[in-house]
Amino acid sequence: MTSSEKTNIAAFLDLAGDYLSGGYSRTRNEYNFTDDQVSVLTADQTAQQKDGSSTDTLESIAKEIASCTRCGLCSTRTNTVPGEGIVQPLVMVVGEGPGAEEDATGRPFVGRAGQLLDRMLDSKGKIGLSRSTNCYIANIIKCRPPGNRSPYPDEISACLPYLEQQIKVIKPKCILAAGNTAVKALLGSNDGITRLRGSFTVFRGSLTSDSEFEIPLLATFHPSALLRDESLKAPVWDDLKTLRAKLCELDNSYADRMADIPL
Repeated sequence: MTSSEKTNIAAFLDLAGDYLSGGYSRTRNEYNFTDDQVSVLTADQTAQQKDGSSTDTLESIAKEIASCTRCGLCSTRTNTVPGEGIVQPLVMVVGEGPGAEEDATGRPFVGRAGQLLDRMLDSKGKIGLSRSTNCYIANIIKCRPPGNRSPYPDEISACLPYLEQQIKVIKPKCILAAGNTAVKALLGSNDGITRLRGSFTVFRGSLTSDSEFEIPLLATFHPSALLRDESLKAPVWDDLKTLRAKLCELDNSYADRMADIPL
C-alpha cells in the first residue's frame, strides 16, 4: 500500500465517520503519510488482517521451523522437515516425525515407510491420492528425535503449533492421522490407535473456533507398523476405503473420477 493509497483510505474512513455523526469537520490536509511510514501489505494480506485470518504461508511457516529452537531437537537435527505437497489438498497426512532419510533430505516420508505410504495412498488407482496432486504430507514434529525414538511430550507441545498453522493455511478436506503419536496429538486423546481407527472424528485444533476448521479426521496405522506386521494391511485397507467414501461425499470432482473405479 502506497502513501497515497493510505491517505485516501484514512481520509475516507474519518470523513465518513464525521458525516454519520453530524457533519464534516476534517480536511484532506490532515492526512500526510510518507512511504516510509507505511507498512507494505499486499491486497490479500490487508483483507486477511481485516477478517482476522492468518497471513501465514507455507513458506513463512517453513522459515520459522528452520530457525526454531523451542526444544532440544534443534541441536541434533540435520534438516527440519516442515512438509510437502499441495495447497488446499483433499487429504493432509500426518505422521509422527522424521527418520534418518527425512532428516538428511528435509522431506517427509521418503524412507521405506514413506514409499509404502505413497503406494497406500494410490492403491493402484483405487484410492487415487498422491502428494504430487491432491495431498499434503507432514509430521507432528519437524525434527528427527535421536535414534528415531518417539517424541517426548514437551517436544510435541513445542512443535504442534506449527502443524496447526499449516492446517489452517492449507485447509484440507480430511486429515489422515497415521499412528498413535499423530492421532493422540491431534485429538488430545489418550486412546490408542486400535480404539480410534476405522471411523471419523473431528479435528478442531486450538488456533480458531470457526466451524470452517472442524476437519474430518481418520486414524489409521503408521506405514512403519505395516512393515513390522503384515496382518495390519487388511485393517488399513478398510480405513482407506472409508477415507475414499468420505472424500466422495466431500468433493464432487474426486467422486466423479472414482465412480468407475471399483474397490
